Amino acid sequence: MNKLFSTGSKLAFGLILATAAVSCNQNKSAGTSTKASDSTASSSAKEEKIVYVNSDSLSEKYEYFKDIRTKMESKVKKEEASFQAKGQAFQREVADYQQKANTLSASERQATEERLARKQQELGQIQQNASAAIQQEESKEFNAVYTAVTDYLKKHAEENGYSLVLTYSKSNPTVLYADSKMEITNEVVAGLNKEYSAKKASEKK
Repeated sequence: MNKLFSTGSKLAFGLILATAAVSCNQNKSAGTSTKASDSTASSSAKEEKIVYVNSDSLSEKYEYFKDIRTKMESKVKKEEASFQAKGQAFQREVADYQQKANTLSASERQATEERLARKQQELGQIQQNASAAIQQEESKEFNAVYTAVTDYLKKHAEENGYSLVLTYSKSNPTVLYADSKMEITNEVVAGLNKEYSAKKASEKK
């Protein structure tokens, strides 16, 4: 029977970050002259910082993401093993019926075939339900990871004066080129892992 899940499509999609734009500083008080305002705006524009995060590296190094990925892979393997056992048991029933079919009456064959057909439908429904449950849990778990990353990036950007935080990934190269000096992946990963470690420690108390 077919495998219950396709882990390649569900668990290897990596962590994709949405572009997080952080608003620039507010203009100074409206009482200044137009010339002063223009000068301030020009100076502010020159000071704007645009940086990027490599989402491939982030997904490899962020402990929260790695923990969730491991958790979901383990759950998928468990569900696949359970379904495989049910499928093998059903196949044995079918094989047993095929061996005995010639010795059964027409009514017995009909009753057995109807029972096996119902069981096959039940197995198909079990497969669909388990797959849907896994996908729903995956979505919930990885949305939580995404929220943790974006919340941290907003705070980190404000603290460091970043006007725009972009994301780069080889599988989704929306940014075709970026100076390595603009990359902040390591500092973001360090900050995220520090927050996650503190959260795990508090949950154990």
